[in-house]
Amino acid sequence: MAVKGFRRRCNPLYILSEEEVQKVHIATLDILRETGVRFESRWAIDLFKKNDCIVDEADFRVRFPEALVEECIRKTPGVFRTKAREEKHNMVYEGDTVYFQDMPAMHTIDLKSFETKPPTKREYIDYITVLDALPTVHGLSAYPYFGCGGISPVMMMPELMALKFKYTSKFHECPYSNDSEIFAIKMAQTAGTEILGAISLSAPLTWNEAAVTQARRFIEAGFPVGPCSGSIFGATAPVTIAGAVAKTNAELASMLVMIQLMKPGTRALMWVADFPQNMRTGSPAFGQIGSSINNALFNQIWNFYKVPTANATVGCINSKTPDFQSGYERTMGALISALSGCSLVQLHGGIMGELSGHPVQAVLDDDIAGMIGRFIEGETVADDTLAVDLIRKVGPIPGHYLGTSHTREWWSKVQYVPKSADRTANYKSWEDTGRKTSVEYAKDRADEILATHKTSVLDDKNMKEIDRILKEANDYYKKRGML
Repeated sequence: MAVKGFRRRCNPLYILSEEEVQKVHIATLDILRETGVRFESRWAIDLFKKNDCIVDEADFRVRFPEALVEECIRKTPGVFRTKAREEKHNMVYEGDTVYFQDMPAMHTIDLKSFETKPPTKREYIDYITVLDALPTVHGLSAYPYFGCGGISPVMMMPELMALKFKYTSKFHECPYSNDSEIFAIKMAQTAGTEILGAISLSAPLTWNEAAVTQARRFIEAGFPVGPCSGSIFGATAPVTIAGAVAKTNAELASMLVMIQLMKPGTRALMWVADFPQNMRTGSPAFGQIGSSINNALFNQIWNFYKVPTANATVGCINSKTPDFQSGYERTMGALISALSGCSLVQLHGGIMGELSGHPVQAVLDDDIAGMIGRFIEGETVADDTLAVDLIRKVGPIPGHYLGTSHTREWWSKVQYVPKSADRTANYKSWEDTGRKTSVEYAKDRADEILATHKTSVLDDKNMKEIDRILKEANDYYKKRGML
């Protein structure tokens, strides 16, 4: 049993020719063979030396034989399952299923003034509750918010991971910092779930020791891993999208080699979080079409490798409010990712970059994901849907289809009805119902969720064990002088 996701029934949107795919692949191998990748880990250096890589120990630079890279890509599962706390939330990553999850944020916002502020612990739990309730949030990201008030920075990741284990049974991923993954793994084992270990690159072409250590810990625990790039075109990657994709491929493939050398067959989801640079401000150009083109190329290349992908830029938009710009930036990105072969699209809740987010935005994004899902699942052509006998029976005017059993049976199957959109018939009915905007409809829906939705709370015994692990983490950081 697994969460359904959306089944893509159309061919993926591939924008590269077969010849161009081969060129990107050859460029990736060339970068790995000639330029190499820096691994700031003695353990990793020793592993690569034992497997015929060329290692510059003074510079921690590793150069990879082409055959080894291709062999390790082949060893990576093209289809794999992840285990959630409840079986109905297990996820199966494979070529034609598209999942959605939330976009991480630093702060929440005031929906009237749009000022940002750190969330409270209550707001953090409320956000988890909304994400748990939304049907198109198939799994949770590393965090709805990076933090919340009243928690020491060094305890932020363990404390907030604990809240997810306690208040949602959906599958989710885990970040890392200051050995926080040690405690996240123990919590996952207590809750009877797996988590996806996010492994973050230091661009360009560098994996630091913390990333290597975290990958090792997740692999030793038997959990899947998610190597992730985070480059900026023109700053930490070539300004051209083709060059950026080739560099990112090389970076992620180098980690994939380490993963498969350590434990062949380890499950891996390849993440891309690359952006163009805003050449006016120097900041990442969130919401830019260049990110979507990059995602499409990235998805096509890794589909060629038969390794599942995730796109982390979609919910990372530049608008500061839930407005028209916010809508087109995220919808364009989400649709292109879903069409171009992505397995996991990070969409829900982001307001601006990774700086702000809100559960009301996640409710709005539930409609976006639902409409995209309806589109990629396409239409079934069969005797029942062609309805030739019904057309013959109804005939020309004055015949109609409104009262037929076929309409009653099929309308809710084939129509997607947004839950946070204005669906009134005309201006008069809109005025009579209070002139509500989509944000107001979404706020009402979020309030209803918080009033009625019951999350699958962890049982008392395991709640206490999670709290014990948090105390263990607290003691660990005290001994290191970090608290």
